[in-house]
Amino acid sequence: MPDAPRTDSIPTTPAPERTATGSIRIPSATGAIRTLGSNPATAPIMLHPGDSISNGRRALYIVLLGALTALGPFTIDLYLPAFPVLEQDFETTAAAIQLTLTGTMIGFALGQLVVGPLSDKVGRRVPLIVVTALHVLASVAAAYAPTLPLLSGARVLMGVGAAAGGVVAMAIVRDLFGGRRLVVMLSRLALVSGVAPVIAPLIGSWLLTLMPWRGIFVVLALYGVLMLVSTVVFIPETLPIARRQEKGGATVMQRYRSVFSDRVFIGVLIIGGMTFSGLFSYLSASPFLFQQTHGLDAQQYGLLFAVNSLGVVAGVQTASRLAARFGPQWVMAYSTAVLLLAGIAIIVTDQLGLGLWGTVIPLFFFMTACGFTFPNVQVLALDRHGKAAGTAASVIGATNFGVAGLVSPVVGWISHGTGITATSMASVMVGCAAIGILSLWLIVRPRTVGMLAP
Repeated sequence: MPDAPRTDSIPTTPAPERTATGSIRIPSATGAIRTLGSNPATAPIMLHPGDSISNGRRALYIVLLGALTALGPFTIDLYLPAFPVLEQDFETTAAAIQLTLTGTMIGFALGQLVVGPLSDKVGRRVPLIVVTALHVLASVAAAYAPTLPLLSGARVLMGVGAAAGGVVAMAIVRDLFGGRRLVVMLSRLALVSGVAPVIAPLIGSWLLTLMPWRGIFVVLALYGVLMLVSTVVFIPETLPIARRQEKGGATVMQRYRSVFSDRVFIGVLIIGGMTFSGLFSYLSASPFLFQQTHGLDAQQYGLLFAVNSLGVVAGVQTASRLAARFGPQWVMAYSTAVLLLAGIAIIVTDQLGLGLWGTVIPLFFFMTACGFTFPNVQVLALDRHGKAAGTAASVIGATNFGVAGLVSPVVGWISHGTGITATSMASVMVGCAAIGILSLWLIVRPRTVGMLAP
């Protein structure tokens, strides 16, 4: 059984309405309707508002929340294929260009730490609208930045502006769903958050054939505008006022205390941060490794990312089914082991001189294992903290991108003077996987974690 008490609660809803047929309908701000019928004793029990949302409306939420979740990864990764061009235009080093990626990820992490608790306090919509507007303005500033320091500053603000999408999307899903349905919904968002960093460079490569690198930031500004309009028009407020005022969760410190006092949450937090760090070590090193060392052009480089995205998709979709049946902790027991073995395989094949294929084949298995890991981290963390869903989601996102932002440039630093190699990239990936495995077995301790509720 879990060590820490669960913080789930059923949201307060408006007064029930009796229909002409004698049934009782309980509306909610989220669009959920509970119909008890003329005999409540025989009516189905709906524990969460999302249980009675229509399939069409649920599909709309998946599309919009998925697009909001993708805003962060696209903001971070869309310009990766332009790294060599940026290095030439600003007459600087690869490590300096990688720091613009680090700045974006740190801004993304810090923004989530603010937006998450704020969304638990004032509701989901207002922080989402305000911060996404900041993203639009910062993207325009990046498009016209004349120097690398100004571009770096704009990138930090872009990271802050993109922070609301992912954290609020996860919180909205947790507002609406629980148990195994939460697994399914979060797996959809995990699919987006796992695939978006992989396909973003593919799209960026295509954009570079149509426009200079500054045009990529114009595209990101337009994406932000689309998300801003969609939020205003389609996304409802899913956190009722009564829940914002519940005792035991009224202050930011109380919410942070509730999540950080949970041993399992801390453990999966480390696993998520290390998995993202391994992924972004690959993403930050890949433009130089595959385009400069192996001689791929921007389109071939993008195609490589597209193939790897298939592994992430397969991992996420399979993981959601396995987690509901066997428990997310046991799925991660296998996926983290594959992360370690795939990273070691990349080092071995590189040292044996097996070339491009010796790197990309084990890399595909590494990416697939990332797909298995991401949704299970979110499920174990959010299923335990319903009242502090925004705070929990913000901590997950901040840790994932903040730690990854600090770790990913290590590849460039250890390769200074010799150039980035598959061995230097995979060495960081192996270290991250090893820490994730230790966290799973020493902190989470899978045998102590209970199964998900139906």
